[in-house]
Amino acid sequence: MLKRDTTPARKNSNGLDGSPVSQDNKRAEQSAAFSGQQPEEPGAGPTLVEEVALHEAPSHGETATPERPLPNDAVYAGEIELKLLVDADRMAHFNAAPIIAANARNKGARKHLKSVYYDTPEQTLRRGSLSLRVRRNGARFVQTVKAEAADDPLRRGEWEASVPSMVPDLALAMPLIPAKLRDGLESQPLEAVFTADIHRHARIIELPSGTVEVAFDQGVLKAGDRSMPVSEIELELKSGSVSTIYEIALRLAEHGTVRPSIRSKSERGFDLAAGTPPSAKRPRKIRLDSSVALDEAFATILRSCFHHLLQSLPAAEDGRNPEGVHQLRVSLRRLRSALDLMRSVGSLSNLNPLRSEVKWLAQNLSAARDWDVFQLQTLPVIAKACPAVAGFDALEEVAAGRRSEAYRRAREALDDRRCANFAIGLGGWIEARGWRNDVASEDLGRLAEPAVNFAERILSEQHAKVLKRGRRFKSRDAEQLHRLRLATKRLRYISEFLLPLFEDRKSARRFSRRLAALQEELGAFNDMAITASLLDGVGAETPDSATAVAAIAGWQARASVGIAPSLRDAWRDFAAARVPWSRQARQD
Repeated sequence: MLKRDTTPARKNSNGLDGSPVSQDNKRAEQSAAFSGQQPEEPGAGPTLVEEVALHEAPSHGETATPERPLPNDAVYAGEIELKLLVDADRMAHFNAAPIIAANARNKGARKHLKSVYYDTPEQTLRRGSLSLRVRRNGARFVQTVKAEAADDPLRRGEWEASVPSMVPDLALAMPLIPAKLRDGLESQPLEAVFTADIHRHARIIELPSGTVEVAFDQGVLKAGDRSMPVSEIELELKSGSVSTIYEIALRLAEHGTVRPSIRSKSERGFDLAAGTPPSAKRPRKIRLDSSVALDEAFATILRSCFHHLLQSLPAAEDGRNPEGVHQLRVSLRRLRSALDLMRSVGSLSNLNPLRSEVKWLAQNLSAARDWDVFQLQTLPVIAKACPAVAGFDALEEVAAGRRSEAYRRAREALDDRRCANFAIGLGGWIEARGWRNDVASEDLGRLAEPAVNFAERILSEQHAKVLKRGRRFKSRDAEQLHRLRLATKRLRYISEFLLPLFEDRKSARRFSRRLAALQEELGAFNDMAITASLLDGVGAETPDSATAVAAIAGWQARASVGIAPSLRDAWRDFAAARVPWSRQARQD
């Protein structure tokens, strides 16, 4: 495990080697040490702040656009890119793969790229989903600002400008910086966070569907005394259809083990510098215009699910952050709900293989998540509340062993080629809008209709199903509550997908809050059932833990009595909520 850097950030920052650097020439010395140049004289470099007009953060599916023309030769060079992580000793085999050999223009170009990535001590740029680097390529120095797109897994904004050295020129970047980040950049200096030293062999691949630059990258990221190897294949679209990237990726996957990734070198470098595992983010809110066609709405929803899946994979593979497996499972549930939603258009047989792969991967992750919840949440709370009860230490040891075994099985699934092929194939299917080929000719017209009409019908049907399963709520038994929970969860996901079509009105927010509260209360009952299933037989197998197992069963039986009133309250509030897709709500 990487060590965590416990040194607090300071205004007077240090160089990459940890040695103090004076405020005036700090950036110059850091950069010169990496590039081999002599530092510039104090005051010769660009100023840190320039009075310029600034834009707001980019909205859904967009990248930032400067409010005024960029200075000097700064140009926009947005990229659409997928990475394939590969074993270093297999890189040459991928370079010789048939898809490359048969379609490459020539033998390509080889480059030695040295880059320094900058931010403030408080990571102002990173918190704004931006990165700033200066790269040396031969005798040329290029400063690049990158911005992450909201819901498109492959797309990022990228602006480049020539600079005289490895020292960044913030004035060139300021037109791209959101207004809300300006104070942080004004009050704190930029500092070098980590370096990247990459040997790249880039080749242009031309297929009928598009042209892609395939870059074979090998090298290292360094932050202080920490380092991380880089061995990846970058597929960047130059022209044509985005599906071309996935087409090439699938062909390369036939030639060896690959792991698709959208995690940038910037993200990896910042985590390396901090000694932290990959982050696992919740999905962003989907944004849909009320006039959008159903076909486009499906594409947006599926891209959001796919983006969430790709974002969650690194943390799940790493295993140090339990949120990784959790968010990956959530992404799979969202994806399954989206695929089920599409069945409402008509019979779509090609959804079945995708749903099968989703189910396979989710099943291989479920035990890891269940033991995470038990060992990290359930067990500590009850053990602390029952200090006189014996056996909790023995039970903790059993739980740790079973959690470790569950994670081993999860990693096996994530390392399996089946997982990579599923992810790459899913991305290609989404970009090619493969569902169009499977819709009956008489149903094709429905894809061109306004998505809001479809949303009204589907939301009404699922809402009615939840209300039906909750009738005579006080008399519902455990199995009936479980069925209600599943229906509620499905309505929750459908609502997240489709309520944005009804704009951001108060009734939508109120309905979403009440639906979430009901699902949380129903989930508490389900967690108890999972705990009982995890501990079934543990006491008999490990006698030392039997008393603790019995204590947990008694604790949760008592807790279920306390949950019942709050669950009934949550049901009552939900059942009384005005639905935001009704005619009355739409007129408010």
